[in-house]
Amino acid sequence: MTPRYAFSQDGGAWPRWRDRFLSGDGRVIDDDNGRISHSEGQGFGALLAQAHGDREAFELIEDWTRRNLLVRQDSLMGWRWNASTGVADEDWHTATDGDLFRAWALLRAERDSGWPVNAGLYQDIARDIVSLCLRPDPRAPGSPLLTPGAEARSDPDRILFNPSYIMPRALRELGLAIEKPELLAAADHGETVLAELAALHPLPDWIDVTATGFATPAEHALRSGYDALRVPLYLSWSGRRSHPAVLRGTETLMSASLPGHLAVNVTLEGKVLAQSDQPGYRAIADLARCREVKISAEQMDRQSYYPATLGLLAQIARADAGDCMPK
Repeated sequence: MTPRYAFSQDGGAWPRWRDRFLSGDGRVIDDDNGRISHSEGQGFGALLAQAHGDREAFELIEDWTRRNLLVRQDSLMGWRWNASTGVADEDWHTATDGDLFRAWALLRAERDSGWPVNAGLYQDIARDIVSLCLRPDPRAPGSPLLTPGAEARSDPDRILFNPSYIMPRALRELGLAIEKPELLAAADHGETVLAELAALHPLPDWIDVTATGFATPAEHALRSGYDALRVPLYLSWSGRRSHPAVLRGTETLMSASLPGHLAVNVTLEGKVLAQSDQPGYRAIADLARCREVKISAEQMDRQSYYPATLGLLAQIARADAGDCMPK
């Protein structure tokens, strides 16, 4: 099948990403994190392969995932694997973003690319996200919060929340495909929570949602860093470029003091802790401002897994956005 996107045919960034970060047996390698693999990378990799019309890479990634990360009794992935121990200790716990992107990649592969996928697979993943990864917001029991994982800390009065796990487009498309309105409600309420957070300060990587508002989580620093970078990416991809969290996230990125750099780690008071000139991070700012997103093969050579991957995702998001008009 012809690749959906024109950039898929230029022989550039995707082949270089694949050569650098995808092993011959389908493992996506996080070279900046001890060369481990994780559910996020496998989900991202599957979606990148599908969008670029690379069925061979897609099937390799899926095969490795099934053989190595499906260690649970449900349809979700263990979140981390390393070469010496595989999935060890509590690495069998889930990370919801990885499962969400894997399910979405499988849906797109079947629906958009016409590739055969295992019958019922993305449906089972999405149903397990509904049953294991949604909790009532303590402030509004009728509204579901997407939690960071099936084992993530939560109780009726306090829930750990990662704003960057809210990918409204994926949640809505899966919810419609399997007729699970809970996923649509999680997308809607997730956007509401992101707007609430954006009104307060730079978007945090992690926050607790409590019965009385927001609070500092015990196990995470309260800052806007490498997780929060994805919030404007996912909202723009979902046709929400005018959302307050996109505006706040872009403002945070552009607060760097060094020429040609972006602020990629800041305190919630706005103090810049780290700046970067990586093209992948720049691609998110370009996407949010409705500019052309250009990713070259050469740029892959000077980026590690995370910015390189975000850059390619931003390129797909820009193509999906069409005329880039806000909704």
